[in-house]
Amino acid sequence: MCEVLAVKMFVNKIKTKMNIFKVLVRNMSQEKKWEPLKKVGIIGVPFEKGQKKYGVSVAPAALRYAGLIQQLSEIDGLDVKDYGDIETPGIEEVKMENMAHLALVSACNKKLSERVSQVLRDDRVVVTIGGDHSIGVGTVDGHYQVNNDMILIWVDAHADINTNKTSDSGSVHGMPVALLVKEFNNYWPYLPTMDWQEPLFSIKSLGYIGLRSVDHYERLAIEKYNVPTFAMEDVEEHGIKNSIEHVLNKLDPENKRPIHVSFDIDALDALEAPSTGTPVRGGLSLREAINLMEIVYATGRLRAVDLVEINPALGNENDRKQTIEAGLCVLKAALGFSRRGTAPRGVKDLPIQDHAH
Repeated sequence: MCEVLAVKMFVNKIKTKMNIFKVLVRNMSQEKKWEPLKKVGIIGVPFEKGQKKYGVSVAPAALRYAGLIQQLSEIDGLDVKDYGDIETPGIEEVKMENMAHLALVSACNKKLSERVSQVLRDDRVVVTIGGDHSIGVGTVDGHYQVNNDMILIWVDAHADINTNKTSDSGSVHGMPVALLVKEFNNYWPYLPTMDWQEPLFSIKSLGYIGLRSVDHYERLAIEKYNVPTFAMEDVEEHGIKNSIEHVLNKLDPENKRPIHVSFDIDALDALEAPSTGTPVRGGLSLREAINLMEIVYATGRLRAVDLVEINPALGNENDRKQTIEAGLCVLKAALGFSRRGTAPRGVKDLPIQDHAH
């Protein structure tokens, strides 16, 4: 009897050790899985029909001209591939109440969704340069097709969660979140040309940073669905580090879900980024935005980042330069640029002087 008991105890000890080993292996594999990707794919989206001002379609070309590819390639170990621009063909418009250019918005986002999925399947972080924020429909849809457990951080002065019944402007760049989330299905009529896009993403996987111009029904939606939101007064109270960490922990307490950041340049204070269509004073400083992106990068889980609403046609030359530089700083922080500097790879010492004469 004692021998049987001893054997059972021995077997249980072995099982316990095996379970501990499995947990350790699983944890190690998770840590390995979430190392930051060192490959990036760039998509340009010269699209501006989600809003009313000319110029935002010029931004992808302006950022490339300002050195986007070169500056990202200079980040230590980063492999950058340019997947070109999404071209939107001329298309016959459909009439939709309080929803301008729906057919064009739909056509652009359908192509964009497919391209985003392609970049992600190539095992690259997808960087999408808009264009106005209506392109968020395509970037998030394309990401969801590949990683359906993704979380979405919407960094913006505006919540962009209006429907055609609640929008004052009828501009689709104020509606992308409402178009994406499945909880809003009953708040939309049938949308012709949008059959390709089935809203599957849950509002429970959404968080906001930087809000300060929120419409009444948008605020109602945020409260109704308890969306983790750090408006500017909350960022002021808690600081940017605590704000983004709280949102990440709320959406992903186990630290295992892919992250998508959709960054509207108007999240920055208008003094930092004046060349944008709907600037709002009192926003994030560039330093706060950089820190936010550094924190997201450090998780190793960033898989998609959008940069939208830069409009080089607005403001003077200095405004344009300042806004584009701010956008580049945000992207570089998201992809691993260190403000501390980076020592040359494989070099152990400073150059030795030859004193022989």
